[in-house]
Formats: sequence, structure tokens, C-alpha cells
Amino acid sequence: MNSKLIKLFDSELKVMDILWNEGDTTAKRIAEILKEQVGWSKTTTYTVIKKCIDKGALERREPNFICHSLITKAEAQDLETTELINKMYDGAADQLVASILGRKNLSTEEILKLKQLVNDLSKF
Repeated sequence: MNSKLIKLFDSELKVMDILWNEGDTTAKRIAEILKEQVGWSKTTTYTVIKKCIDKGALERREPNFICHSLITKAEAQDLETTELINKMYDGAADQLVASILGRKNLSTEEILKLKQLVNDLSKF
């Protein structure tokens, strides 16, 4: 499935984040982690996992209901970034970058990393 068609909501991203960080994980373990992190019941977690399966973001593998991510974190980030640029900046990525650079709370290290990124991109 094309990841560009998969819109993940915040609750679904919580499940996916566990898979991206831990790798393939049982649904039971995901439920345990989310109970600790956000207080979700096992039923809530399983409902969100089912939504992720229905969207094609993850698949269930047997035995033991192992959840396996079908999309990468980078793919999800790319979609979210594109949506942010389109929604808040009328599709102008440079306006997003200008907004980030205009923030007064960027550290010197962050500014240097951004400058290096722009320099690297300008070589293409």
C-alpha cells in the first residue's frame, strides 16, 4: 500500500511509535506499554491496533498476534510534514522554514544544524 494514502491520527501514532522503537511487538505488550504511558485499557489499544491494520499501516502476524509495521516512521513524518506545509503555509515549504528559523528559542547547535542542512541541499 502507498504510505502517502495512510493518514494516522494521534492515537494510531502512539501504537506505531512503539513498533518503530521496539520493532515487531505483540499486541499484548503494546497494550501494557500504552497502559503505563497513557492509561489506555487493553480494549482501547486493540481497537486502535485494528484501525492501523484496516488502514494498512501494520499487519498482524501469528502466532501470538505480533504487530509488524508496514510503513516507516520517515514515511509517516513525510506525510505529516506535507500536510502541515499545505495546511498552514499554503504549500510553501520556505515559509515553514522561515517560521522555524524565526523562533527565538533555537539553540546555537540547532541553528548550525539547520545551516548545514540548507548548505547540503543547495549542492543538489
